[in-house]
Amino acid sequence: MSVEDRVRWDTVYFQQTHLTYPDPDPFLFEYTPPLTTPEEVRALDLAGGVGQNGLWLAEQGYTVDIIDISRMALLQGRSETISRGLRNVNLLQYDLDSVELKQENYHLVCVFRFLKRDLFSQIRAAVAPGGRVIYQTFNSRYLEIKPQFNPGYLLEPGELAGYFADWKILHKSELKHISRVVAIKPREENW
Repeated sequence: MSVEDRVRWDTVYFQQTHLTYPDPDPFLFEYTPPLTTPEEVRALDLAGGVGQNGLWLAEQGYTVDIIDISRMALLQGRSETISRGLRNVNLLQYDLDSVELKQENYHLVCVFRFLKRDLFSQIRAAVAPGGRVIYQTFNSRYLEIKPQFNPGYLLEPGELAGYFADWKILHKSELKHISRVVAIKPREENW
């Protein structure tokens, strides 16, 4: 992303500051494993915006990195983090065109309403063996609703699950204009 992208997203989030803080995506509730260990378990909310999904994960006990390009979005997330008294959240401003995700650093990576195909290899590498990815974004059927939307940011039906075809797929679906996948990274090479 460029400076123009950051400015554009800052403007979008600035215009939304009067809105009620959004709820986390319900898809996350169904596929987030409960924590059963006192050890630190890390999660990543990639392109997390104001961080509603990451904050919910933090409330479940995960130590969460929320990454977004927008400073305005992250400021809203920080305000909400403080009001909830959460200390296990890191709000990180990065350009996702140049981000370097740590390998095998996260037990859970969630991505909602964001697509950058070049990041799939980093997302896969960032998940620790036995960890999972929860991914949901728009597919090409979204053009029926928003014909002006850039098709380069839309998945083809079946494409998302293909990026994780060698992982254990817990869920995959194409609901109208939304593609979803939940997949667990193999613990061993010979899964």
